[in-house]
Amino acid sequence: MKIALMDSGTGLLAAAAAVRRLRPDADLVLSSDPDGMPWGPRTPDDVAEHALAVARAAAAHRPDALIVACNTASVHALPVLRAELEPAVPVIGTVPAIKPAAAGGGPVAIWATPATTGSPYQRDLIERFARGVTVAEVPCPGLADAVEAADEAAIDAAIEAAAARTPRDVRAVVLGCTHYELVGDRIRAALQQAGAPALVLHGSAEAVAAQALRRAGTEPAPAAAPTGGLSVLLSGRPAALPAVALAYAEGRLLAGSRTDPAGVLSG
Repeated sequence: MKIALMDSGTGLLAAAAAVRRLRPDADLVLSSDPDGMPWGPRTPDDVAEHALAVARAAAAHRPDALIVACNTASVHALPVLRAELEPAVPVIGTVPAIKPAAAGGGPVAIWATPATTGSPYQRDLIERFARGVTVAEVPCPGLADAVEAADEAAIDAAIEAAAARTPRDVRAVVLGCTHYELVGDRIRAALQQAGAPALVLHGSAEAVAAQALRRAGTEPAPAAAPTGGLSVLLSGRPAALPAVALAYAEGRLLAGSRTDPAGVLSG
């Protein structure tokens, strides 16, 4: 079995690690776009064009499913990707986990990029899934870029600034950008109030990983032998896992996979 994931950059690491934990025997294809990132400031049509190129590179490896591990691409490119790749390759998008966060009753904060915060897309999700729940939309300028660069000082500064904009009484936080899941522990530490109930973070990685397995026609098997291989594509070019990925536990987990210097799955 082979699962492909795509994103502009390292945001795909969280979902890829989730797939690896659920199926250690699955081959993974990681397709990103360092030449074209960041995608956030691009127009919707431009995002779709870049996402399609990255998806085509992944699809050439004939995966059983493709995870669009990027909120921006899921908003602007999902219909285009599905029109081209399905039904041969099921395409799974990433949606902010507003529904499960709101199920706890709130108050809820949604951390997202400035472009997503207040957007019709996010407001529609709030209206559909969090009606009657107090929701604070918190823009996090610079956080995704800092995570992408593994810039420790910039990550701390961006988290501190976003935490200052977050109401102190929130009980759940939606991580509305896949990059944020890589620094979830640091976000929780910045927001947890002394004496308050444990803050709950809601990411999307586990859910999209499980959905990808379902769409691929298989089930989780976390006890399977760790025989899964890894292929990395950077703007379509076969490559090794970027060194920046090793700054995160998810990247270090994936680094233990079987790889080929040419980026081709071994085995």
